[in-house]
Amino acid sequence: MQMVAVKLVSWRTPLFVILISCFVNNDHALALQGREGARQSLGHYHTIEFSSLLPSSVCNPSKTKGPKQKQPSTLEVVHRHGPCSGQEDAKTTPSLLEVLSHDQSRVDYIQSQLVRTSNRNKPEDKEVDVPAQSGIPLGSNYYIVSLSLGTPKQPLSLALDTVSELTWTRCKPCIVSCNGQQDPIFNPSESRSFSNVSCSSTQCSQLSSVHVGRIISGCGPSDQCVYGILYGSNKTVAAGFLGKETLTLTPGDVIQNFIFGCGRYNEGNLGKTGGVLGLGQSPVSIVTQTSQKYGKYFSYCLPSSPSSTGHLTFGKNLVSRSVEFIPLVKSQHDTPFYFINVTSINLGGRILPIKQETFKSPGTIIDSGTVITRLDPVTYSALRATFTKLMGRRVPRAPSLGIFDTCYDLREVIPASIPAVAFTFDGNVTIDSPNGAYVYDDDTSRLCLAFAANKDARDVSIFGSTQQQSLEVAFDVAGGKIGFGINGCD
Repeated sequence: MQMVAVKLVSWRTPLFVILISCFVNNDHALALQGREGARQSLGHYHTIEFSSLLPSSVCNPSKTKGPKQKQPSTLEVVHRHGPCSGQEDAKTTPSLLEVLSHDQSRVDYIQSQLVRTSNRNKPEDKEVDVPAQSGIPLGSNYYIVSLSLGTPKQPLSLALDTVSELTWTRCKPCIVSCNGQQDPIFNPSESRSFSNVSCSSTQCSQLSSVHVGRIISGCGPSDQCVYGILYGSNKTVAAGFLGKETLTLTPGDVIQNFIFGCGRYNEGNLGKTGGVLGLGQSPVSIVTQTSQKYGKYFSYCLPSSPSSTGHLTFGKNLVSRSVEFIPLVKSQHDTPFYFINVTSINLGGRILPIKQETFKSPGTIIDSGTVITRLDPVTYSALRATFTKLMGRRVPRAPSLGIFDTCYDLREVIPASIPAVAFTFDGNVTIDSPNGAYVYDDDTSRLCLAFAANKDARDVSIFGSTQQQSLEVAFDVAGGKIGFGINGCD
């Protein structure tokens, strides 16, 4: 089994959405426990020092999981807004409120797809309409990977996305939304290995069978298979022709005849990235297309610091032995999403008083592109109430900020002791979220609980990227399970 690793770089806004990573007990702060008795060893509080809140303008790449360490099959990967990216996006980073706005747009899009697929056989239900002008869901993807298409190779920077099926990029001749991409737009006419996918091909029919509500296909000029990725009520964000090309992950990992979207009409907030790397469950995703080579197995680590790096790995050869697996939940929804089952949440050493049935319906998905974890209203209310109680009057309250309604003023309370959050999943696997409880707004010295409530109790919960940072997250799609391991970026 071959494997390829793709290095990631995190992102930081000018208002410094800083994920707190200092712990009271470093021996236990990243504990990943599989036994009930061992849960008592979890670090129940984080100690926040002022130095941990300060931004860094210097790139500090991983010391053990980067291309300079000559690890097999490792690619250089950058993030949109971090100091390691070298992209123009790092100079024009969005504000925290803009990040939260884009994030909410992505969440609305995900929820709309679940509603659409649940109700597609109910003609009395109205179609869900989600506005597309916010760049849904692409504008909120802050982790990107770098690879190449074509012969000779043409470099691309693509957003890492576990809820997207199709890998696509902007192509020449580009007709709509052609400006702003830092890398040159892919030119199929300059590649010896490019070919169009015909309307009668298996690949085109597979595209037609992709989950209802997101991708459509048809027949264009000269028997070309045409695709359109839809967001909301037939609002096209990305459309073009299906192509077949050589995809180069590393010099030693080349995928021939890779099916991708060659975008001619593109709308939405893509920043400087060229498109999307689709890691969802779908016959056209990169996970399925490379199944013979990598066994439908990939893993990633999202770095805890915006100035550090992580990785994306295809294949299981480099997966840490510390990874503990939980079952992927088979969803009743016809979507590419990865469902997991949360059984309890621990805050500051206390199990929140929530019935397990609350977590199971409508369930939880894990997403690399959603920044802030969304919980059902009952669970969030319990989390917020317990957090507020444990904080007491030690740190003064601060006004709400966007979707954050539980914030504190740190100007005169440094260092501060903050209760830690841990999630327990099916299989009795518990992860203490290493950086995933808080965000910090440097513009106001305001620290906020980095969770938000869904608008409706029927909406799916989303385990977002903030709670995943610095963990190794392994997707064994063929085996129907997903794993978590400590120190995944080291």
